[in-house]
Amino acid sequence: MEIPSDFDRAVFFEHARETAEAAYVVNPLDAENLTRWGGALLELSQFQTLPDSKKMLLDAISKLEEALMVNPKKHDTLWCLGNANISYGFLSPDQGEAGGYFEKASGYFQQAADEDPGNELYLKALEMGARAPELHTELHKHGLGQQTMDTGPSTSSSAKKTKNSKGSDLKYDIFGWIILAVGIVAWVGFAKSHLPPPPPPQ
Repeated sequence: MEIPSDFDRAVFFEHARETAEAAYVVNPLDAENLTRWGGALLELSQFQTLPDSKKMLLDAISKLEEALMVNPKKHDTLWCLGNANISYGFLSPDQGEAGGYFEKASGYFQQAADEDPGNELYLKALEMGARAPELHTELHKHGLGQQTMDTGPSTSSSAKKTKNSKGSDLKYDIFGWIILAVGIVAWVGFAKSHLPPPPPPQ
C-alpha cells in the first residue's frame, strides 16, 4: 500500500472536515461525526503556520469536547482529545501552559484506557503522555522549540534531514510520535465512517 503524500492527506482531511461540518448541520448530537470533525482538524493542524495550527487545535479540542458531552465514555474521542492536548502543549513555549495541556492529555489517555482496557495504543499514549513534560523541556533546552515553531508544517521532514544531532533526534521522536498517533486515530476513524473518496486534484 502506497503511503499518501502530504498533499493527498491534506486533501483527504479537508474533505472529511467539510463532510463532518455538513453532517453536523443535520445532526449536531452525533458523537461519531464530532469525533471525525475533531480528528480532521487535528490532522489538518500539521499543515498550518504556528498561529493557524494552534487555532485549529483549539477548534479540534472544542469539537471533541462537544462529542464527549454527547457520549462521555467514547474511548476513541477521549484518546483523540488527549492527542490534541499533547500537540497543543508542544506548540507552547511556556512550560506552565504546556504542562496544563499535558496534564489534561494524560487524564484523557487514562480515561480512554479505562474504557477500553488492554488497548495497546491507549497504553502507549498514556506512557508517552507521562513523558511529555520532560520531552518539552528537552526540546526547548536545546533551542528547538522556536526552531520547530518557525518551520511550520514540515517539522517531520526537516527533522529527518537533520537527524544527526541529539536534539534533532529528540525533535524527530516527539513530532514523529504525535503525527503517528494522530494519523492512526484519524485514518481508523475515517475508514469506519465509509466516507466517499475526495475529489481528484485539479
